[in-house]
Amino acid sequence: MTFANVGTLGVQPGKRDEVVAILTRPNPQLDEAGCLLYEVGIDDDDPDTVFVAELWTSAEAHRASLQLDSVRAAIQEAMPLLTGQMGGITFAVSGSPLRN
Repeated sequence: MTFANVGTLGVQPGKRDEVVAILTRPNPQLDEAGCLLYEVGIDDDDPDTVFVAELWTSAEAHRASLQLDSVRAAIQEAMPLLTGQMGGITFAVSGSPLRN
């Protein structure tokens, strides 16, 4: 079943754009691992937060992606720029009016 992960990452003041740059680097391994969507966003009213929306073929595919060298390297690079404040939700997707 399709798996969604929608979350927020608290970033150090002034480091938002650096985190966005790390998270938006092209990574073909994500597609190969079962990532259907990976969107990174910002809100100028909340300059110390980065928003991430992910859609995966399964929760297992998402978990397995965290073991990819490229993903682990991005996490390691971003960690010093984060505050540790993270939020979000995960859920199994029931359907969409945009796809069958």
